Amino acid sequence: MGIDDLAGKAEGALDSEKGEKASDAALDKGQDAASNATGGKHDEQLEKAGDAADQHLGQ
Repeated sequence: MGIDDLAGKAEGALDSEKGEKASDAALDKGQDAASNATGGKHDEQLEKAGDAADQHLGQ
């Protein structure tokens, strides 16, 4: 199994409903951790970054 096979499987997993929920949960968890680390000072930027990542990763 090569890199292309693994990339195809990962892309297929993200394109599923289960993968979408998992990526959303991971992005939310990351945003929460970053917000806590910054004391909420950059929540607007974190939200924009999370939305952009979700659009790039999601369906």
